[in-house]
Amino acid sequence: YVAEEGGTVFRFDTRDFSKPALAERKAFFPAGVKLTGLAFLIGEQSIIAAGSDGAVDVYFRLQRQGAATKDGFEMVRGHRLEPHAGPVRRLDVSKRSKMLVTADAGGNVWLRHATSEQVILRMKGKAAGGYDGISLAPRDDGILAVAADRRASLWSVHAPHPETTWRSLFGAIWYEGYPEPSYTWQSSSGTDTFEPKFSLVPLVFGTIKATLYSLVFAIPIALLAAVYTSEFVHPAVRGTLKPVMEMMASLPSVVLGFIAALILAPIVERWIASVFLLFALLPLSLVGSAYLWQLVPLDLSRRLDGLPKFALMFVAIFAAFGLSWLLGARFEWLFFYGDLKAWVNGDVGTGAPFLFLVFLPGACLAVFLGARRWLEEWTREKVQRLSEFQGALFAGARWLALLAAAALAAWAVAWAASALGLDPRGGVVGTYVQRNVLVVGFAMGFAVIPIIYTIAEDALNAVPSHLRAASLACGATPWQTAWRVVLPTAMSGVFAAVMVGMGRAVGETMIVVMAAGNTPILDWNLFNGLRALSANIAVELPEAVKDGTLYRVLFLAGLTLFVMTFILNTLAEIVRIRFRRRAVQL
Repeated sequence: YVAEEGGTVFRFDTRDFSKPALAERKAFFPAGVKLTGLAFLIGEQSIIAAGSDGAVDVYFRLQRQGAATKDGFEMVRGHRLEPHAGPVRRLDVSKRSKMLVTADAGGNVWLRHATSEQVILRMKGKAAGGYDGISLAPRDDGILAVAADRRASLWSVHAPHPETTWRSLFGAIWYEGYPEPSYTWQSSSGTDTFEPKFSLVPLVFGTIKATLYSLVFAIPIALLAAVYTSEFVHPAVRGTLKPVMEMMASLPSVVLGFIAALILAPIVERWIASVFLLFALLPLSLVGSAYLWQLVPLDLSRRLDGLPKFALMFVAIFAAFGLSWLLGARFEWLFFYGDLKAWVNGDVGTGAPFLFLVFLPGACLAVFLGARRWLEEWTREKVQRLSEFQGALFAGARWLALLAAAALAAWAVAWAASALGLDPRGGVVGTYVQRNVLVVGFAMGFAVIPIIYTIAEDALNAVPSHLRAASLACGATPWQTAWRVVLPTAMSGVFAAVMVGMGRAVGETMIVVMAAGNTPILDWNLFNGLRALSANIAVELPEAVKDGTLYRVLFLAGLTLFVMTFILNTLAEIVRIRFRRRAVQL
């Protein structure tokens, strides 16, 4: 680098030292502003430039596509530090961190940190015309300034955590070598010139991401199981099932994390198409078996009620697993062009097939609700003229027809969205990593389901029996009673169950440590990893130096986790009280 007083810096390509070539010419300051200081920060990647207008800027050399330079690199201003009131006359940089010290013509001496952009100390010297020389101590614990009359001023400095500000912890920071400002957590590296990066945003995001995906998996299963065992299952089955579910809650999370990392993750990676197919086949098999059950004669269905009926439900579940295993390859060929991993990378196909799977539940809900509103009377009149067996056949055929209509609607919407440029790849799906949030969702969901189920089932059973009896006496079916009477009455307890499960998921540590890959990134990709606040504390704390910056930031991470859970629980309690007041009015 060669600089001229007018503020222009010439960067030479010296890879062939015998033939240096001018690679870039960059004006660091506007016309009329003189360059009064130029120095490398530690690592010699960032340049500090000081000007006669008091400006202090930090420049990086970055490789950029389409750069108008000979080597493809260009100088960009990464930070603009707080300017002095007068011209900057002297500057010096730290030999061990990104700190620097600047002195202006008025004798003001400022200790700064380049990355956090904060002024750590402001000192007023006794030299009226400024200082001719300034130096930062090798251990960053002192500043020496020498005036023109050879008078020296020495300041003792104690700045243990100069890189941490609210902005560096929760804002986007432009680190040298990065193409743009980012939220980055990286506490250590293998070089002495490494700059620690302590953004808590990826960790908060990872906590929310793991909690969200695990609850999406756990809440429907837990609540439907609670409603089923509370309102429909035989008392003998309930007496066996509920203790088994409660025992599941006692499984150590480290065991679940071990199983998820070493057993579940490879299975999911190998049979990922079958896993996606299972999401559709499992509910379809259960609902379809329910329609088939209506074809069974009434006397036989009563004799099979209880454990036999419960066992047949597991037959339907195992059938869904078997079909997904058998049809997984064909499903991958039909929806993901024969290779799901190549599809998520964007190498083949369009986003329409995945959009179809995303839109299908909403289309089913819309079609079935529409049929209930506009076809209910016609259906009831039609069924009344049929025998019991014929009515069951008609109901099953109607369900299949509505399901086909929903599938056609979802496919049409998916292709239209794809034609408009909507593609989920690069967003909710992307490059596949073995230890990803999908595996974490399964494992954490397995840990959360027993908690939500137990509390919700107790809340449903606490509903007075006379409310059920009154609903059934008015002609409501058991399902209508459960949906419109029992569930609204027990909503405060059900909501509390969900919030307790959420608290369990937010604070989970070992499953996330072992199964999530521990990658602190901001990415909604279902097939990528994450790092949660609790997991980060468990991983980093053993290596953190006591009272060091990392040590204190980890305690701040714990405080952040506490604040998150406190806010969630407070809001949940407010909502629960409102549900309880509504239930009391019933």
